[in-house]
Amino acid sequence: MLRLIVCCVCFVSSFSSLAAFSDLSRFTQGFNHQQGYFDLYYDNNSGKVYLAVDKLHLPFLFQSSLPQGVGSNDIGLDRGQLGDTRLVQFERFGNKVLLRQLNTTYRADSNNLSEQQSVDEAFADSVLAGFMIVAADNRALLIDYTDFLLSDIHGIAQRLEQQQQGKFKPDANRSGVYVPRTKAFIQNTELESLVTFSAKTGGKLLASVTPDASSVTVHLHHSLIRLPDAGYTPREFDPFSGYQLVDYYDYAAALNEPMHKKLIPRYRLQKKNPAANHSDVVKPIIYYLDPGIPEPIRSALRDGAMWWAQAFNALGYDNAFDVRDLPQNADPMDVRYNVIQWVHRATRGWSYGSSVVDPRTGEIIKGHVTLGSLRVRQDYLIALGLTSPFKQGNADTEAQQQMALARIRQLAAHEVGHTLGLAHNFAASEHQMASVMDYPHPYLYVKNQQVQIDQAYPSGLGMWDMYSIAYGYKTFDSSQDPKQALTALSASARANGLTFITDRDARPSDSVSASGSLWDNGSDPVAELQRIIEVRKLALSQFGINAIAENMPLSSLQTSLVPIYLLHRYQLAAAAKLIGGINYSYELKGQSSAAIGTQPVDFARQQAAVKTILSTLNSEFLQLSPQLIKLIPPFAFGDSRTREDFSSRNGLAFDPLTAAEAASGYAVSQLLAPQRLNHLAVQQGNPLTINKLVQQLFAASIQAKTTEQPDKLQSRVNFVVLEQLMKVIDDQQLAPAVRAQLVASTKALQSWLQQQADNADAQLMASQLTRYFKTGKWQSNFNVTPMPPGSPI
Repeated sequence: MLRLIVCCVCFVSSFSSLAAFSDLSRFTQGFNHQQGYFDLYYDNNSGKVYLAVDKLHLPFLFQSSLPQGVGSNDIGLDRGQLGDTRLVQFERFGNKVLLRQLNTTYRADSNNLSEQQSVDEAFADSVLAGFMIVAADNRALLIDYTDFLLSDIHGIAQRLEQQQQGKFKPDANRSGVYVPRTKAFIQNTELESLVTFSAKTGGKLLASVTPDASSVTVHLHHSLIRLPDAGYTPREFDPFSGYQLVDYYDYAAALNEPMHKKLIPRYRLQKKNPAANHSDVVKPIIYYLDPGIPEPIRSALRDGAMWWAQAFNALGYDNAFDVRDLPQNADPMDVRYNVIQWVHRATRGWSYGSSVVDPRTGEIIKGHVTLGSLRVRQDYLIALGLTSPFKQGNADTEAQQQMALARIRQLAAHEVGHTLGLAHNFAASEHQMASVMDYPHPYLYVKNQQVQIDQAYPSGLGMWDMYSIAYGYKTFDSSQDPKQALTALSASARANGLTFITDRDARPSDSVSASGSLWDNGSDPVAELQRIIEVRKLALSQFGINAIAENMPLSSLQTSLVPIYLLHRYQLAAAAKLIGGINYSYELKGQSSAAIGTQPVDFARQQAAVKTILSTLNSEFLQLSPQLIKLIPPFAFGDSRTREDFSSRNGLAFDPLTAAEAASGYAVSQLLAPQRLNHLAVQQGNPLTINKLVQQLFAASIQAKTTEQPDKLQSRVNFVVLEQLMKVIDDQQLAPAVRAQLVASTKALQSWLQQQADNADAQLMASQLTRYFKTGKWQSNFNVTPMPPGSPI
């Protein structure tokens, strides 16, 4: 790039004319001085931190992060959260130094300097901060870095406003440089601040996690990182590789080549002896455990993360991957450390793996794993609810704890996988859990009339994991063409039956992929749904006072009940994806002998999915035993209903009908997802038309009983069906032709309802539909209660 080539000229010219500034050594006399990539000076009297800029027009990496967060999953400002990785450089303009973020999205990979310059000048950069020069010598310009360190580079205020928590801004009077984590090293300079954000008032989410919702104090961290030296070879992205994407547009690309260049993120991993089949590595990938992780979780996390050593060893890298304790006084945000952090929030939330990645090449500089601490407790809660082990006072729950620890091992491997560069593979569960990069649902089975949890989660990497690490990290000798070798590797994976479906094609809202679902099991979603329905039936039949420990309030049964009652929710979503669904893969022309394209799901399987999902709407499936309902009182004093519990239309009392309402509402929403209906309507030759689907829905609910008043539970489900149907009819995503078919079916339902003279429910529904067809507006005063959150397990 032009900026890299001409930096020496700019460097010389930018340090001329320094007479107007104070002498650097005299100005910093008495300051705390640390030498490093950029030298630091801290003035204890003023509380200011200064940076000695001795590298002008020389790009480096700037990484922002959040060492101390807010503690709310909903707000999403977590301890250890990484911000953007930016390619930046310092530039002098008179008495100022600017920190410019370079535009890495648009480039010219060319030796023609004019061609590079034309792209640089065509697309804007961004200046992140400006600094006054306060002192200088012939080596460096001294700038006051304090204001920038106390600024909102992480976007805290914007995030709080997005989450409707108030209009916040940094308050410099209640902020300052955090000296213990402000350090300079040879390859990186690390700076940290305590920053207080203030507002007139703060929202409810903030009130739940802060002493004062109008004053939010966090820590912000800046890492200034020397660019990696030469020797790293970028690796091209393949949509079947299983990797995330680092991309840019090359305006110097030949006319017969794509401008859109795609790379995978990965660590630099090199053998000490490249010619040997097995060799130690030049620099191993080492992850460090948060010292705040308690046992036995700590050992489980270490075990799970260490699974990746197997994949690297299989490629001939010896001692290439390790997990160790974080050294005492080490800073988790220091880019020299790959870290696995144990992060607490007020409510259960997501875990994730992030990386500091060189945007020029895709080289990973640092991996940072955030593991939500409450998730292991959710697995333990599920295990207790499934098995109801407290038949005696001091019940042994070792098996239930082991299930939770098995999940935490898998979770550690999953999130570390992201920091190695890997994407989700939600199709892995369809191939005997071929990857830890899926979202696994516990595998449960029945034996001797008991729900068994001993095989809930697999141990170790799967075939897909071994393949994807090979794609990203395998080395090739001089006789091999890397591109051809990688293509052959992908072809071999396909030939072994491996499949890959990631987020965009797996998320249920608009997915048409029949493969790749979240929190599911098995190669046949319908068969697995039928199986999990039977597991759920047995678990609920045994659920009761033995599901909670001694001295627990009886009302805690409400919380324990939720994941058992909704045990089928994710497998139902997987089955629903068959309806109107298609099978396809991420294939490139020439990678296989014949293009597969898309294939519709077998029509009989689609009908089987409809039938099984509709079975979850009947009273037998949704009802709870009278004995269990009688056992559950309102929440005891000292406890209260949370979002993890079922809502109630009965005030403080447990409400089984609203639990059924939430479950049935979800099932109907899956059946009638607008994008799903749109695709079903255009699927040629499919006997499952929109009209037939709706007729089956009505037959399983509103029209199930024609001679008598429906029971209370079925009545609630019927209103849920009508409400969800009308919501879909008015959905802007629904295609006009599909809306026309739904309206026609609804008018036929209206006529049927009007004939049910002795059915009060039917008469109310008929009058609501009459009003709708007259005014074009649906009015019901009934909003279907949503389910409590299930994800993440």
